[in-house]
Amino acid sequence: MSRIAARFATLKAEGRGALIPFLEAWDPDPATSMDILRGMPAAGADLIEIGCPFTDPMADGPTVQLAGRRALNAGATMAHTLAMVREFRTENNEIPVILMGYLNPILSYGTTRFCTDAAAAGVDGLIIVDLPSEEADLMTADAAKNGLDIIRLVAPTTDDARLPLVLAGSSGFVYYVSITGITGTRTASGAELAEAIPRIRKFTDLPIAVGFGVRTPAQAAEAARTADGAVVASALIDNLAASLDANGKAAPNSVRIVLDQIRELADAVRSARK
Repeated sequence: MSRIAARFATLKAEGRGALIPFLEAWDPDPATSMDILRGMPAAGADLIEIGCPFTDPMADGPTVQLAGRRALNAGATMAHTLAMVREFRTENNEIPVILMGYLNPILSYGTTRFCTDAAAAGVDGLIIVDLPSEEADLMTADAAKNGLDIIRLVAPTTDDARLPLVLAGSSGFVYYVSITGITGTRTASGAELAEAIPRIRKFTDLPIAVGFGVRTPAQAAEAARTADGAVVASALIDNLAASLDANGKAAPNSVRIVLDQIRELADAVRSARK
């Protein structure tokens, strides 16, 4: 059983959903990013999603785009992102780590080499935003060979006819993009989630995590109550960005601010079904 499957099985037995916080690798610098990553498990993260900086992140809203730009300006590469995971694994070999990014940097790195190196670093799953189902064979064989889950994105516009194609070969969990549009721009209502999640469950037994619009503890609790997990990205990055100085440098309290926010989100998620 993969780390992702094992974690969701444990949470299901505990009767609660997952909190999946996001950080952009090397935002705003490698040391700050690494300190946030190290602190996430103790702050209440159940799984961790790491963004791979890219020059053309078409699904990302302004918040994540700026985070990626800061990371790229700091010198971030795919190799650096994998090195972060490798270093994290020297201290924590339990919490699942998912990389979220775009296909172009993976193709540039080489799909076979990327999957081999990602697995060796301790990555558990991949979310490749712009990999269409019709071209999934670019990644599936190498990912499967290296024990990497391919986590597919499902949107409100994914109809019942297309869901089986999108979910074919999916593993780990399903990432429900709860809004139409880019990240961090609005939030799905509880009524919208209550309608969408049961529809997706008809086509898969995989856990479903809700993202692209979860910002507050109350919204995270609603997502974890209706689905199996909540992904929080833009809200964390906004707080990190607000803590930076005029030159974009981290302040002494930047790491603490983000980790305190994760604690608040984790408390809400853990009490959501009580």
